[in-house]
Amino acid sequence: MLFGIGLGLVLGYGGVLGALYLSQSSLIYPAPQLGVRVLQGYHEVRYTTADGLTLTALYRAPSPGKYTLLFFHGNGDSWEGAAAANRLPAEAGFGVLLVEYRGYGSNPGKPSEQGLYADGRAALAWLKSEQGIDPGQIVLIGNSLGSGTATQLATETRVAGLVIISGFTNLPQVVADKLPWVPARLLTRDSYNNQAKLSSVRAPVLLLHGLGDTMIGPDHARALARAKPDARLVLVPGFGHELAYSDTSQIALLGWLNRLR
Repeated sequence: MLFGIGLGLVLGYGGVLGALYLSQSSLIYPAPQLGVRVLQGYHEVRYTTADGLTLTALYRAPSPGKYTLLFFHGNGDSWEGAAAANRLPAEAGFGVLLVEYRGYGSNPGKPSEQGLYADGRAALAWLKSEQGIDPGQIVLIGNSLGSGTATQLATETRVAGLVIISGFTNLPQVVADKLPWVPARLLTRDSYNNQAKLSSVRAPVLLLHGLGDTMIGPDHARALARAKPDARLVLVPGFGHELAYSDTSQIALLGWLNRLR
């Protein structure tokens, strides 16, 4: 009887792990399927990725002398949330390109780590080729999951700066934090290993994280700061994973941007 109970537990555990493994894409990328709605102050742009997908994004040009912010939103967000996270910088005259990922909104394709990297590269190339904006005038900003693409691009291109808001060390660690009974490093296909990559980033780095964040704990930000000792770490009390949308976060971002020059 004990053997039967043990076997049942093992099979049940294996079944749960199998279900998590097979469904991880929908859990990691709960892509909102929203119709295209151009937000005030922005206009719709399109560019093509290296693997042939034509993606739609929103863009507003910078005022003279201002940086352009290339913004990568979190896994369950959209243009509207991304615009809210850039409200004060946009009002201050900074250019903003709100990237929308493959499989999100009206865009074709299925999201994945390598796919989102390709989306980011296409957006960066569009700013340079179509808008004439040098990478040295571009600041990469990644919120939550978007921190993975922003960090990857910062290892490939010398940009003006990298901002990580509510970011993580790597995705398997986030899974392990939430589901400690799961062998996360074995099961999680996508990694987004920001911690390992930060030492290769030559641009100035700002790390913003809410001390009350229960989705991705502030220890992730502290670990990222140890991986990049010259990064500026700002831990904000009273805020959780919604930090990017707050005036507090955006004022801190503006202060840092204005000191870049």
